[in-house]
Amino acid sequence: MATLSSGSGVCLPKHGRVECDLCHAGQPYGFDRVRTQGDGWRITNNPLAWGNRKPEILVLGFSKGPTQAGALASQPHDSIAYRGGRTNLAKILHHVGLLPSADPQLVDQAIADPMGRFHFGSLIRCTVERFDAKQDQWSGTGGGMLDKFIATDFGKSVVSKCASQFLGTLPSETRLVLMLGMGAGGNYVRACRKLFSLIRPGSWREVNEVSYTDGRVTVVHTEHFQSQGALIPNWLSGDRHERGRLGELSRAGVAFALRTRA
Repeated sequence: MATLSSGSGVCLPKHGRVECDLCHAGQPYGFDRVRTQGDGWRITNNPLAWGNRKPEILVLGFSKGPTQAGALASQPHDSIAYRGGRTNLAKILHHVGLLPSADPQLVDQAIADPMGRFHFGSLIRCTVERFDAKQDQWSGTGGGMLDKFIATDFGKSVVSKCASQFLGTLPSETRLVLMLGMGAGGNYVRACRKLFSLIRPGSWREVNEVSYTDGRVTVVHTEHFQSQGALIPNWLSGDRHERGRLGELSRAGVAFALRTRA
């Protein structure tokens, strides 16, 4: 099982592979070998973590996509996180004020640094896939992954267990949880806010349209680093596009988190 605490207080998983079998129905831990499925979905036991165990900032995707999961057997650990999307991730982190420039090398350095201000991972640490009947294969991509996954009994169980394990109690140093993705019409924001209120009971309140806080940590949603077409340029555009307004709200949410003990 993943060990999340030490004598010096609550910690996130250490940089590397995370030994956790919580959602695998009693099957013994077997990295990238054990799979559990239900309701047309499956999870693969391959949880990973990067960066500091007691970060100021926690950056989370939803789950490892095929680009990341497909690199597990062939790439060094520090090359897997956000593989194929670090240029976009650098733009996002710079836009909200967390990097001094939009240089992907700064993302490389932050991911590899176990003593820095960041921890990187995913909301669901195992790889999540759904069965595509038309293609007769499992797929880890597609719109509305969280919404559709959490709508099933299997998905509700996995999300609740994983989020409770890794997000229910955070280090006192953690002030900001940056969630990559907003969903169609803000669906992902609403689903995540509901999830956080369940695993971290307290007085949650809205900071703005893409940010919310429980008085200890602030959760801020941004554009997803793998968003296609004009979505990221529009989100970065400031007042030149409606989506740019959401980018400005993300920046404001980050500033709120870092200037206060939110």
